[in-house]
Amino acid sequence: MPRARKPDDIIPPPGDNIRIIPLGGVEEIGKNMSLIEYKDDIIVVDMGFQFKDDDTPGVDYILPNTKYLEDRKDKIRGVLITHGHLDHIGGIPYIMNRIGNPPLYTRNLTSIMIRKRQDEFPHLAPLDLRIVEKEDTITLGKLKVRFFSVSHTIPDSMGVIIETPYGLIVTPGDIKLDHDDGIPTEAEEKEFGRFKNEKVLLLMMDSTNVDEPGFSTPERLVHKNLDEIIKNIKGRLIIGTFASQLERVMKIIMIAEKYGKKVVVEGRSMKNNIEVVLNMGMLTVKPDTIITSTEMENYPPDRIIVLATGAQGDEFAALMRMSNKTHKFFKITPRDTVLLSSSIIPGNERSVQKLKDNLTRQGAKIIHYRTSDVYIHSTGHGNSGELKWLHNKIGEKFFMPIHGNHYMLSVHEDLALSIGIPKENIIIPDNGAIIEIQNEGKTFVRLPQEAPSNIMMVDGFSIGDVQEMVIRDRKMLAQDGIFVIVVSINAKTGKLKKSPDIIARGFVYVRESQDLLSHARMIIKKTVEDTTHNMNPINFDFVKSNLADNVGRFLFQKTAKKPMVIPVILGV
Repeated sequence: MPRARKPDDIIPPPGDNIRIIPLGGVEEIGKNMSLIEYKDDIIVVDMGFQFKDDDTPGVDYILPNTKYLEDRKDKIRGVLITHGHLDHIGGIPYIMNRIGNPPLYTRNLTSIMIRKRQDEFPHLAPLDLRIVEKEDTITLGKLKVRFFSVSHTIPDSMGVIIETPYGLIVTPGDIKLDHDDGIPTEAEEKEFGRFKNEKVLLLMMDSTNVDEPGFSTPERLVHKNLDEIIKNIKGRLIIGTFASQLERVMKIIMIAEKYGKKVVVEGRSMKNNIEVVLNMGMLTVKPDTIITSTEMENYPPDRIIVLATGAQGDEFAALMRMSNKTHKFFKITPRDTVLLSSSIIPGNERSVQKLKDNLTRQGAKIIHYRTSDVYIHSTGHGNSGELKWLHNKIGEKFFMPIHGNHYMLSVHEDLALSIGIPKENIIIPDNGAIIEIQNEGKTFVRLPQEAPSNIMMVDGFSIGDVQEMVIRDRKMLAQDGIFVIVVSINAKTGKLKKSPDIIARGFVYVRESQDLLSHARMIIKKTVEDTTHNMNPINFDFVKSNLADNVGRFLFQKTAKKPMVIPVILGV
């Protein structure tokens, strides 16, 4: 377990050491962000967010804690973004202005996706976006940075090489390998052959699929299988996938056009991403290949391919609206086939099951990656066999696993040990851990001090550290509801002026709980009058505290529930 954080940690300057701090992405999937600091220069890699979970009800997004950077914004020389997925770019609109809006470097497609998202925040200062491509070299402060191409599920993904006086720091971002039956392609051999004569000091690598054996399914195989399905399907085909699976989305449109079929795009993020690649010329199709949902009726069902968001069972996404009959233009019929070309994100199992239930109730046939005879989905993250190959090719001295929860990082440590990296050369970090390469590149240590790492949240218009009490209250309200007591008392005698009013929400059904409420009113009357007896002047706070305690105890005895009890006392 990570040690308890101390708010008063005094963090020493790095001196001649190289400092690495993962600000997010090493205790969870999402909010990936790290920094590398050497002398007067800080380089930031990625700036993602994480979607809310059961522990953060009502919150929009969860961000990395950037307090360390905010206190040192004058040292930040640039932000490097490895690719355009939200767990790597989602935090940009919320974080960049907090750290001084430094230059942001990324490849062309990623830059356009960032700009398109930034358009939703017109009040923010414009970003200083600078395009780099693989093989480019830039200088940030006194550090040189190079880039290389990596395989992932979105085009223009890149890895980062930071040159330091003691060797290279390498992070490929999210990565998998293009391979044929476990043998990486010539392109992969060439790309990673660059490290053969390099001195790699530190590797920071993706751990998302490290506990999956062998090699992951190549995306090419998924494309081949989708081609067969689209070619031979009888009736309308609705494909649910992530809008961020951009290479697959582009391929589906190209396959549909090849067989003379029309594509209907549903879901704002899907439409936005397709618009981006069309404008860039990365996807070229005939003007009538992509049609609107209103034009769909002009073609027979077997000539229609629908690309839709919502394969995770998202409540308001296109596919879920189709399944629960609230979509304006789509009515599911027994002639429809729904192909879910995505894995289930942990935590979404029930939502996806509900989606499948709703679709099959309307007669649709479901093809899912777990039930399909052929591969219709491939991960964007390398399995253990691919990661092992990458370790051997890169040949790092020190290793720090990133991108995953603690279990995944621990499994990645085991893999690194199995290929001969000494245990003292591996550190499994926590968010905010301060890691240093000391003694001119000879030792790899974790400092006892830590950077601030309590989670930051986007909560409506508020961005920051949502107080623990607020989250606790939301959980309590969701679990047991609220019980509001409104009492009018004589400010001189403490006697009740009338029977107490009670408002209950999410606790009991009031019309069927009159006996309970009658007894509660008796408890309220007795508590108020006993507490205020001979009290002059009346201490309203004391009365409210007693009321909350006594009524809460009574309700728990009668219902085994602990609603939030809120007394309101009016002195008349």
